[in-house]
Amino acid sequence: MHPFLNHIQLGYYGVLPFLACVFWPLLLGSSVPAIEAFTLYSMGILAFMAGTLWRAGEQSYTHAVMAVLVVVPFPLLVLASATSTLVYLAICFPIVLLFERGMPAWQQYHKDYHKMRYILTSVVFVCHLFMIAQSIELTRV
Repeated sequence: MHPFLNHIQLGYYGVLPFLACVFWPLLLGSSVPAIEAFTLYSMGILAFMAGTLWRAGEQSYTHAVMAVLVVVPFPLLVLASATSTLVYLAICFPIVLLFERGMPAWQQYHKDYHKMRYILTSVVFVCHLFMIAQSIELTRV
């Protein structure tokens, strides 16, 4: 059995709610609940991804700071517009991937895991672009 098969399957399953929230407005029309659900799910997944980078005792101080840096502003996102929050989240997902690639453990991961992370980060980033467009469209109405 592939050593990272469970991680890879879980990763692909985790992108399904992002896709569902993107298709929701496309099928039923723009809606605030779709954007809110997408944003909350995105924040949860981003916090989880940053948390997986936390390797107590196995990383440098810089890597430890980087692992939590993306989630520190979460309380302030309450004050930001939906569009600004989505832009912030869209930027953070590739940043988390860059942090992960810079960690020593990355070299030990299977090439299929690397491929999965690149694919999912790209899909999630594009999903954010769609939701940013939806958010902008709702503010115009």
